[in-house]
Amino acid sequence: MAQPHAVVVGGGIGGLAAAVALYRKGWAVTVCERAPAPDPAEVGLVLAPNALRALDTLGLGGAVRARSAHTSGIEIRRGDGRRLLRLASRARRGFDGGAHVLLRSDLVDLLLTRLPAGVVHTATAVSSVEPGDTRRLARVGTEAGEVSADLVVAADGLRSAVRSALFLEHPGPVYAGFTTWSAVVPDAGVPVAFGETWGRGGLVGVLPLPEGRLHCYATANAPAGENAGDEKAELLGRLAVRHDPLPALFAAAPSESVRRGDVWHIDTPPPAYHKGRVALLGDAAHAMTPNLGQGAGQAIEDAVVLAHHVNGSTAYLPTALHSYTEARMERTAQTVQRSAQLAEAVQSESPSAVRLRDVGAGLLGRLAPGTVTRFLDRLYDWRPPVEPARV
Repeated sequence: MAQPHAVVVGGGIGGLAAAVALYRKGWAVTVCERAPAPDPAEVGLVLAPNALRALDTLGLGGAVRARSAHTSGIEIRRGDGRRLLRLASRARRGFDGGAHVLLRSDLVDLLLTRLPAGVVHTATAVSSVEPGDTRRLARVGTEAGEVSADLVVAADGLRSAVRSALFLEHPGPVYAGFTTWSAVVPDAGVPVAFGETWGRGGLVGVLPLPEGRLHCYATANAPAGENAGDEKAELLGRLAVRHDPLPALFAAAPSESVRRGDVWHIDTPPPAYHKGRVALLGDAAHAMTPNLGQGAGQAIEDAVVLAHHVNGSTAYLPTALHSYTEARMERTAQTVQRSAQLAEAVQSESPSAVRLRDVGAGLLGRLAPGTVTRFLDRLYDWRPPVEPARV
């Protein structure tokens, strides 16, 4: 039987994870990335236990753990720095609680090491996709010509052209109303409690990175598309909370490390995560706000589940993709919704709503911490699909 061929549209974390997962199942893979090089951004990336478990399936969990800093839990504080609650998941049944934090560029590098030379084609934009069906292969148009594929993985991000072409009536991404800044900060030499502080109209967070560095981030309500030019100065002026040592940490950030990005999400799920022989993956299917730290993790889960479901006869691939949609849509849609709900609470500028939020979070932390733990367990305690035993 001929080796099946997959074309992956997009060379970000989700696309590369899909390429690795399919390659490990015996597929020939072509990754088309329109940028001239893989994303080199040195920004912090949070991977929760479910993401690490998916990476274990790809043979990368150990390498990621070795390159990341681990925190067993984070504090949530109110604007004056007083602790409201602690987010931590139970360590049980081999459950790898807490989060691992590393540079996005390090994860991209590790994924690339698991692919043969020549698989990733940079500066290669995809101009069209014909989804195919049970009898016809999919067709992918590029500047270099058309390519046939048993499977096309649309991992082309928030503004996915493939999603738009497959589902013409889908409304696309919605602006969440706020922007984010992140920075990699050298060791500031001051004690730092890892976690987030929630203020009026935004938050500030600090998490560990390897070698004593810090992943610092902040949010603020702002119109879409603003560009201040000097984003470090803009960030320092827009911090929603200013208790020590937060202003000093951001002041210590190299200006070139400060990155800004508006937050958009897929508020309305597409009708399905597939059509014909095309599967949507990651932000192309379910872009979410960053509040639960699940964007990359859900994309990596997608990759593992997709490879599991297409690990069979390509003649029945559209049926396998239907199973992929069924396996992923409910979980990812719920995560998008819960992340958006949390973002709405955190970004509120109403003094009364902020007081109610903080009182509620404080009571939850003191009187019902198990409620928070159970919520995190449902999110984090995801298990990769089990391959059927061979006879």
